[in-house]
Amino acid sequence: MANSFSKEERVAFEDILGGFNDALVLSSLVNKYNTTGSQMERSSDTIWRPMPYIAQSYDGSDATSNFADNTQLAVPATIGYQKHSTALLTAKELRDLLQEQRLGQAAAQKLASDINVAVLGVASNQGTIVVKRSTAASGYADVAEADAVMNEQGISMSDRNFALSSRDYNGMASDLAARQTINEMPTEAYRRSYVGEVAGFQTYKMDYANRLTAAAGVTVTVNGASQRHVPKATSTASTGETANVDNRTQSLTIGVTSGAVKVGDAFTIAGVNSVHHITKQDTGQRKTFRVVGIVSGAGGAGVVKISPAIVAADSSPTDAELQYKNVTATPANGAAITFLNTASASINCFWHRDAIELLPASLAVPSDAGADIMRATTDQGLELVMQKQFDINTQKTKYRWDTLFGVALVQPEMAGVMLFSQT
Repeated sequence: MANSFSKEERVAFEDILGGFNDALVLSSLVNKYNTTGSQMERSSDTIWRPMPYIAQSYDGSDATSNFADNTQLAVPATIGYQKHSTALLTAKELRDLLQEQRLGQAAAQKLASDINVAVLGVASNQGTIVVKRSTAASGYADVAEADAVMNEQGISMSDRNFALSSRDYNGMASDLAARQTINEMPTEAYRRSYVGEVAGFQTYKMDYANRLTAAAGVTVTVNGASQRHVPKATSTASTGETANVDNRTQSLTIGVTSGAVKVGDAFTIAGVNSVHHITKQDTGQRKTFRVVGIVSGAGGAGVVKISPAIVAADSSPTDAELQYKNVTATPANGAAITFLNTASASINCFWHRDAIELLPASLAVPSDAGADIMRATTDQGLELVMQKQFDINTQKTKYRWDTLFGVALVQPEMAGVMLFSQT
């Protein structure tokens, strides 16, 4: 066939795939869930994935009155990313086959970066554990604070990861390099700015990081009592149709005295503490929330969508409320809201592996439509498709590299962000 790949091109594609696989750092630190193409096409590329169960226990030997339905919550996960990179080579340029290989390597690097950025974006924008630090990154104490917060809320101590911006990561390495009482870690920190495992987290340096701008001069209170969420697996419409419910968020009515609230803001509410997810004991620390959407109102009174939902189980609670209780109390009318992102800063994210899922997917590109096709799958299940087509009119050859995937934060209370240099 006129557009078929040569042996050299096939070898080069294998080399490109190897580099693509190696570059998928953050995507290797989350769970994977494989779907089928026909299933996803018939469901508009959305599938509902289960959140982790939380069980209850009771006293004594008599369990007669303790049998109740366990509420299985689920979240929508969408295959919403199709990324591609292209190249165009003339007949003269193709005299040097290394041109094609270099372009392929650059394309694979960019696509791998897109996947890592998608994982980072989900963790940065939707993670709800917020750790505020008043100084620049300094080392062990910073990571240990994130460790303490996760421990207090009953998140498993294994499979924890921490991705930091280059400046914050290097600040931590500087702290380790100065510790002369430890043997190996200071040497590696000094030579390579390497941090490694600290306070139960595997740490990673990012050459890019999202930023969160300050919520300076914003005065906000809760506007209305009894603003709580009652978890439920499904809802029934007036027509009798049953649909799944996403329990990660809720609407909160607020009163804004000054400034404006924006998506991404992190805050606490007076009188609302976090609890251990399993024992339901008060941690003594305020629960942290994120603004994930503006429903209505730009000032004065308004409604924002927040995550996580407030599940207080403090007023004739359902079994589901008792099961998924995450705070000590429903906020009172007029309760003060305190914003944590008081200075613009890079977002450093941390998460438990089970908090985020990567959904690899495939493209049904026809192999007999005039373009030659090569495809391969990485260790994470992600597919890379390479296409080649020659145009006789211009003597130019088109190259295209594609990947299709989705990323979902299935449990926002198992992921969070750390903000440094906050006032």
